[in-house]
Amino acid sequence: MSRVSPFLGLLFDRDRVGSLDLVTTPPYDVIAPAEQRRFREASRYNVIRLELGEDLPGDDDASNKYRRAASHLRRWREEGVLTPTAGPFYYAYEMRFRFRGQRRRVRGVICAVELEDWGGSILPHERTMAGPVEDRLRLIRSVRANLSCIQAVVTGPCLELSELLERTAGADPDARTVDESGVEHRMWLVDPVEDVDGLLGDEPLMIADGHHRYTMSLRYRDEMRPSHGRGPWDRVMMLLVDASTERPPVLPYHRVLVRGTPRLEGDRVRDLEEVLDAVDDETLTYGLVTREDDVVTHRIARLRGEPPTVCALHDEVLSGADDGLRFTHDATEAEDAVRHGDAVAAYLLPPTDALRIRSVIGRGERLPQKSTFFWPKPRSGMVIRPLDP
Repeated sequence: MSRVSPFLGLLFDRDRVGSLDLVTTPPYDVIAPAEQRRFREASRYNVIRLELGEDLPGDDDASNKYRRAASHLRRWREEGVLTPTAGPFYYAYEMRFRFRGQRRRVRGVICAVELEDWGGSILPHERTMAGPVEDRLRLIRSVRANLSCIQAVVTGPCLELSELLERTAGADPDARTVDESGVEHRMWLVDPVEDVDGLLGDEPLMIADGHHRYTMSLRYRDEMRPSHGRGPWDRVMMLLVDASTERPPVLPYHRVLVRGTPRLEGDRVRDLEEVLDAVDDETLTYGLVTREDDVVTHRIARLRGEPPTVCALHDEVLSGADDGLRFTHDATEAEDAVRHGDAVAAYLLPPTDALRIRSVIGRGERLPQKSTFFWPKPRSGMVIRPLDP
């Protein structure tokens, strides 16, 4: 059996919904409450109504929001707002953006990937938490669809896959949107006769973004099999990216310590800008923001060991502090938490890369939770994979 396969997708009918800018969102777990309101106001067909339902006054049960999501999806399909593709396809996907002053792009292919229990050829790099897994499980029981792509990387290089994506990207895209960060997302339907599974070879897949959704998918599969046997729940929708060829940026989640007494280490520097200029994954250099004599101060310090820096930071500085940590990928937000007295320290980390994370997995280890922020992220709603029996 092929590890990856094409699938029949649901696409928004742009004659009904207008621009995809109005109906697509980032993955559910990076959407702030204020952004949820903005997406709901953008269109009555925005995928936020499926991904993150509201708890409304008068709800008699926490499951109401999941039932409403299922009702929206069913009605959109019946009304032709979401239309099925003519058959199973692969979906080439490209994100164009600026990063550190340079124009970049990341390409990959969206497909249905055979689920495996952890420990096989699908590898996690972060730990998961029970709450988000349970939330996504309750949602999929209602909507019976993969609403967004898990993102995974292969070490590569997979030269034939790169050639296929290069050929495909020469045509006009079948779907296009520009997100709130200025990233251009483009997608093409790819003929299912292409041997994508063969182009990937036996490369293990490392989950880059979507550990909770993958863990949830394993649980949903195990729920469905006893009464329904094998079915579409045995696979999950993924965007697969060749890390060697595409070099997807991996931004950090900074650590915000809300209680405790931080150790003051390293050298004082002028401000946040100087910290962010200095942090470096190769040399395990991180930044520290604290209040000293009631003045917000900035430091840079170095750790021992091997990159990525986040692992060394937890080993040497934050061991045992997990219960007192919050996480943000916005360094200014982390600094503000200290400035306004909401935190005692902020630990600012450098970007890393997918191959460095893969080396941690190769040593039989995992990164601490909320260690990596792969960016950019594929857009929810570009294609939906229904789990119809």
